[in-house]
Amino acid sequence: MTCSMGYASHRQAFIQNGFNDPANHPMLLAELEAAIPQAAQAGVPNLIAMFGNRHGASPSDDMASCVTGLLKIAPLAEKHGVTICVELLNSRIDHVGYEGDHTAFGVDVVQAVRSLRVKLLYDIYHMQIMEGDVIRTIRNNMPWIAHFHTGGIPGRHEINSSQELNYRPVAQAIADAGFPGFVAHEFVPVGDPFTAFKDAYRIFDV
Repeated sequence: MTCSMGYASHRQAFIQNGFNDPANHPMLLAELEAAIPQAAQAGVPNLIAMFGNRHGASPSDDMASCVTGLLKIAPLAEKHGVTICVELLNSRIDHVGYEGDHTAFGVDVVQAVRSLRVKLLYDIYHMQIMEGDVIRTIRNNMPWIAHFHTGGIPGRHEINSSQELNYRPVAQAIADAGFPGFVAHEFVPVGDPFTAFKDAYRIFDV
């Protein structure tokens, strides 16, 4: 067992208060500046970050704010070999108002930052809800993805045949692309959790 992803802070509205709002930058940068060396020392390869909820600015301004903030933390992440993973989430069901709800938005941000230590956390559950076409999207954008989450649709339950997405070819596509990182199984089982985890391991053992 190993820890594949760390949090820079435990606080309220962690998801809502992200890099898209410049007012959040001092707090977010202070959190990451403290956490990055700790993560490196503990052998934690990734730290999660958020784009944040829409707050009245234009999408282009919010994208620019994300780039500005992440550019400031990228050198420290590079120095310590820790990757900042900005998560893509759905805004239809679970996180209404979240701005980083499409792969294209996230890719534009991390491409502009131009750092191997600032990439995307591609949550398969969330992106299936928002845009589908998961396998093609993963193949086309793998250079910008550092971490994956899974979850069954609907309900974020087991990733077996009880839900709409066939995870076996998704796993194969990730493996075929030579992905070197982690796939974290972030689902809430309705049955026995050990059976669900065993099934998830089998599905992704490609």
